[in-house]
Amino acid sequence: MTEPAPFLRLSGVTKRFGGVLALQGIDWDVRAGEVHCLVGENGCGKSTLIKTVAGVHPPTEGSVEIEGKPVLPLTPARARALGIQVIFQDLSLFPNLSVAENIAVESHLEGVVRPVSYAGMRALAERVLQRLDFTLDPTALVGDLSVAERQIVAICRGLAASARLIFMDEPTASLTRAEVDRLLAIVARLKRDGIAVVFVSHRLDEVVEIAERVTVMRDGRKVGTWPVGEVDQRRIANLMTGLDISHTVVARDMSAAPPLLEVKNLSRAGEYADVSFTLRRGEVLGITGLLGAGRTELALSLFGMTRPESGTIALEGRTLAFKSNRDAVDAGIAYVSEDRLSLGVILRQSISDNIILAVMNDLRGRFGLIPPARRRKLAQDWVDRLSIKIGGLDKAVGTLSGGNQQRVVLAKWLAAHPKVLILDSPTVGVDIKNKKGIYDVVADLARQGVGVIVISDEVSEIFATCDRVLHMRAGRIVEEAIPGRIDEHALEERIYA
Repeated sequence: MTEPAPFLRLSGVTKRFGGVLALQGIDWDVRAGEVHCLVGENGCGKSTLIKTVAGVHPPTEGSVEIEGKPVLPLTPARARALGIQVIFQDLSLFPNLSVAENIAVESHLEGVVRPVSYAGMRALAERVLQRLDFTLDPTALVGDLSVAERQIVAICRGLAASARLIFMDEPTASLTRAEVDRLLAIVARLKRDGIAVVFVSHRLDEVVEIAERVTVMRDGRKVGTWPVGEVDQRRIANLMTGLDISHTVVARDMSAAPPLLEVKNLSRAGEYADVSFTLRRGEVLGITGLLGAGRTELALSLFGMTRPESGTIALEGRTLAFKSNRDAVDAGIAYVSEDRLSLGVILRQSISDNIILAVMNDLRGRFGLIPPARRRKLAQDWVDRLSIKIGGLDKAVGTLSGGNQQRVVLAKWLAAHPKVLILDSPTVGVDIKNKKGIYDVVADLARQGVGVIVISDEVSEIFATCDRVLHMRAGRIVEEAIPGRIDEHALEERIYA
């Protein structure tokens, strides 16, 4: 039996930006109703490939076919008309508009000018949401929704525009495991409806769970395409990086180390309750749990962003009472937020400006000014120490890959020489090789005596970095686990029970 013709086929697609070869001779296809994963390190060409199919970047060479028919030249409007929809990592939604308006917006962008029918918008939104078996208020503002709910709105917008192929670029980067499971169920429903999904993800466990085929890219070339049953996570990582990357349990017995941060009976109504733990000098302590467990809320209080209603926080035996995060920074506590783009860096500012943000007062010279040489020296020192790949210190942080942006955030706080570093979901949107680099930074800080708290819902990440793990549920610590003494999958089962 012959296989049906693919819905999408690329032949010899090459893309040059000036002297830069972004894509080189790509032969690739996606079948109707297929879940196809596209993987590779940041900068390998995945985004350029997607934008080429979406009509944003016309190929320098090669051809693109839809159902066997040539479709070049492609424009974004023509690609959408052919059923190609792209859900980018930032989702590109309108936060000030309702769910219904966001879902129906594309139907009002083209064609003749006509009055807006809000009843029609709502009816369309309800039909598409029902198709996904998902309940969401069509009148709710998108800006008030969770990241997971916004993801659903973006998918519904594509379905409302008669999508036949949906690209999802890092759709699970900011989701908890429970939310990921719900999204993967929706992807399976799209497949049953004959809609092809190209899934871009750095989470290789999701790749092998959801995909039928996986295509690996490296340095602008297609390494190959395999049925997912023929490659495991370790093999995919090797194909992506050219390296043999494996995560082993690194837990150490730190019980003899002196206490550094002591939290006793900390509570804040509706967020966390009766939380007690000790972080020892040089220890890496993991905190995991489901969405709503209170992990981030606890971290914000430890960093002075919110005030606990009862309980105590002591650093090196001295009880602290933070009025603001500035007090926490002065005491020696640093916090890397899970929302890197909004709270971690200023994307339009330079790399050097971002790195010195937490230590500007220390750099001031005469008349309160910061000498440019001192500023550049400190920034360059941390770029070198963390191996941040940049084009220059004056380049905007927004020009960097996700992994290098995260290293800039780390540099900003490490420049302040913290005693305690809190990392909230430190590898969200970071490729596998850069993840390992961040893990190495954590291990190095611990060896220097810094106490590190790693908050993550990826149990594999906790096992690859932490000496102890605290499991939170409904705002309380329900158990302590030691990686190696408990199996990774056994802990996952307890968390998702």
